[in-house]
Amino acid sequence: QVQLVESGGGSVQAGGSLRLSCATSGRTFSGSDFGWFRRAPGKEREFLASISWSGDNTRYSDSVKGRFTIPRDNTKNTVYLQMNSLKPEDTAIYYCAAGGSYLSRNYTSWPYWGQGTLVTVSS
Repeated sequence: QVQLVESGGGSVQAGGSLRLSCATSGRTFSGSDFGWFRRAPGKEREFLASISWSGDNTRYSDSVKGRFTIPRDNTKNTVYLQMNSLKPEDTAIYYCAAGGSYLSRNYTSWPYWGQGTLVTVSS
């Protein structure tokens, strides 16, 4: 079992930045891959980024590549989503996920989820 708690969401103007945090407990953090997903109103959950247990491998969706990064700090048992150059279409609830492979973009492959944190980007 693993517990995930996201934080850092909020409201920001277009072009701004936010950093989301996902604090974890209950499982060996350093041995786990992690992913970030989001769900916008009326849309399905969308893969954004993932990182391998070592931190050496990452994947990004085309929609956020070059704007978002997914660093992790194994000393703090925390994975982040650094979001830059935010756009109104980035408005969504953002979720951290664990228990899957960083190679998987399918949200059904990730068994553990946080409660989500809302990001609102205004134009």
